[in-house]
Amino acid sequence: MRLAAWFAVLLAIPACGAPGGETENHYVWDLPLGFPEPFVPADNPMNEAKVELGRRLFYDQRLSVNGTQACASCHLQAMGFTDGKATPTGATGQQLFRNAMSLTNVGYFYPYTWSNPLLHTLEEQALVPMFADAPIELGLSSVIDKVLLSFQQDAVYAELFGKAFPGDRAPFRSDRVVAAIATFERTLVSGSSAYDRYARSGESDALSDDAKLGFELFNSEKFECYHCHTGLNFTTAFRSKDTPLLGLDYQNNGLYDIDGLGSYPAQSPGLIGITGRSQDRGRFRVPTLRNIEKTAPYMHDGSIATLEEVLDHYAAGGRLIEDGPNAGDGRKSPTKSPLVRGFSFDAGEKEALFAFLLSLTDEDFLSNPNFADPWEATNGAP
Repeated sequence: MRLAAWFAVLLAIPACGAPGGETENHYVWDLPLGFPEPFVPADNPMNEAKVELGRRLFYDQRLSVNGTQACASCHLQAMGFTDGKATPTGATGQQLFRNAMSLTNVGYFYPYTWSNPLLHTLEEQALVPMFADAPIELGLSSVIDKVLLSFQQDAVYAELFGKAFPGDRAPFRSDRVVAAIATFERTLVSGSSAYDRYARSGESDALSDDAKLGFELFNSEKFECYHCHTGLNFTTAFRSKDTPLLGLDYQNNGLYDIDGLGSYPAQSPGLIGITGRSQDRGRFRVPTLRNIEKTAPYMHDGSIATLEEVLDHYAAGGRLIEDGPNAGDGRKSPTKSPLVRGFSFDAGEKEALFAFLLSLTDEDFLSNPNFADPWEATNGAP
């Protein structure tokens, strides 16, 4: 969908805080030690009923043009809310252009998606899979009224929509669906990995010696990892309730250089697709490294299969593709980040870096029943 069309969609959907809306229910966050509250828009306050409503909508296949896919189809909890594919397939069989990003700690991201600086909130981001038509993901544009009617006739939803949006006499609207899904997604907080127990809870034995060495190497000037994968969420794309917004950060990591000017494949050219600026060729938002063990394949297009190959890619300072339509030497790209300069490491250093990355896996998060499919838990079907 073109940029002008997106603004039309945004303008057409009522704001969540419109008259007849809701009041805040003093939601109590259950956050890991040292984690700030995520940013929550003033017009979409948190409450428990809205979280539960959003969780059910997230897993509901009725929220697609043909009743075959839900948000959860591309975001599986056991895979860090990714799908294990290079790129997903939409409800109508169209292949999507970019890898399904992890939703681990998604409430702390800013902005959203791989290369769209215009999507500042989860509510805005949700419009993309729901209503975009190039390519189609959930494909709701032509069936949204029918879907909303089916929700209105569902006893579970009849109760939850009313509780989630108290005071709203007509809550069965697309903006309310968006608001609820975003609210649930803000609860997807991961902070119980071995790394967290070591760094935040003071458990000195939570990390192996290899992982501790890997942590030191990760934060060294030799490897440069920490410049882009920084802070609580191991990314420069971060926002919390009280954090002032930083400048938007997008990086070209040398995956492609098709024409010697830094160009990437046309279906996913990077930030240039929005800005039109030549210096934005191949620039994408830095993803979180939390639960990185579970989110293969990697990169914006899923073109690197394993975590070991990711380390090799950065050691090489980019990727050489010798033949085919994407042939080129990403190592020499004029738009590649200067931080991706390559390095040498021995087997012990590589093993240590790998051990540290594995320490970011949070098994509690990956199996938390509060994030699981509620329809299965009640032996029912949406």
